[in-house]
Amino acid sequence: MTGIIVHEWLEPHGGAEYVVEQLAAEYSQARIVCLWDDAPTRFAPGRVIETWLARTPLRRSKALSVPIMPFVWRRLKAPEADWMLCSSHLFAHHARFPRWKRTPQKFVYTYTPARYIWYPELDQRGNNPIVRLITPLLRRIDRARAREATSYAAISNVIAERIRECWGRESVVIYPPVDVTVFTSGSAADLTPEDAAILASLPDGFVLGASRFIPYKRLEDVIEFGRHTGAPVVLAGDGPHREELVRVAAASEAEVTFIPRPSQPLLREMYRRARVFVFPPVEDFGIMPVEAMATGTPVVARNVGGATETVVDGKTGALLADFSAESCRDALRRAEQARPEDCVARAWEFDRSVFLKNIRAWLPKT
Repeated sequence: MTGIIVHEWLEPHGGAEYVVEQLAAEYSQARIVCLWDDAPTRFAPGRVIETWLARTPLRRSKALSVPIMPFVWRRLKAPEADWMLCSSHLFAHHARFPRWKRTPQKFVYTYTPARYIWYPELDQRGNNPIVRLITPLLRRIDRARAREATSYAAISNVIAERIRECWGRESVVIYPPVDVTVFTSGSAADLTPEDAAILASLPDGFVLGASRFIPYKRLEDVIEFGRHTGAPVVLAGDGPHREELVRVAAASEAEVTFIPRPSQPLLREMYRRARVFVFPPVEDFGIMPVEAMATGTPVVARNVGGATETVVDGKTGALLADFSAESCRDALRRAEQARPEDCVARAWEFDRSVFLKNIRAWLPKT
């Protein structure tokens, strides 16, 4: 049986792109169809097929192109296949190839139903006036086209519930792949001299927060965690919220160190050196807690969202309801009781090998 992989759009970096990369390696004969490709060197020349949107200025504005995406997905062109695998967080699951003689089986790997239209409170791009105006229509179209799929897989139980709520469909849960080996191997000896100097400069006994610096990542709560527990804080990353975080850090009693855009080896060693990794956002899944556990470091996270499916409270970290002083101190105490070997063992449950095994069981035999 032949297949084709459908994805929203390709970026140079991103968790969804890593998923597509794994799928493309597993199904090496499958072509990849996307709205546009902003990572032209990621896959072999000629493997990726772009839509006509790629030749317009709309590729530079996702919010403005949202209203026409559902219609673009219905007029796709590609060599005929027996099945399609849609990697969807917006409208890729609407995919249709009208010139094909046979209707293929459609399998949808879902990161979330479109936040733009179903959960605008979670994505400010849904507040675009044009999107707001046509949201009722887009919801009707989205729900109707969701009926076409043969089967759904969700990245977490959180998303499985959204699929049920938005589309009225059941799904299996297949957690996204994490390259655990990257974080269980290597050592500080592998660092460049520049990265080694940064690592050596960090304070003893620090707690780590890391992500893109944007509001919904809630990195202010990592600073609060440090203030309440007396632990130095290291924040790794960068982004448009940086100035606000610097302001919050300056006004706080916590000792805060910023490490902009660390390399992956440096991030790995910061995970290892940290007392705990603090993960405040409410995510659909959350890759970074798994990465931290892969280095043997326990995780402190909120007791909602995807982190509740990866962090084992009292065994590989601690889940907390809020970042009050009492909650933070209790969470640090409980998290530090975790054994590194238990953290690593838990991380292996989300390795890319497990992901591919589950994908093979879900998709048709090829």
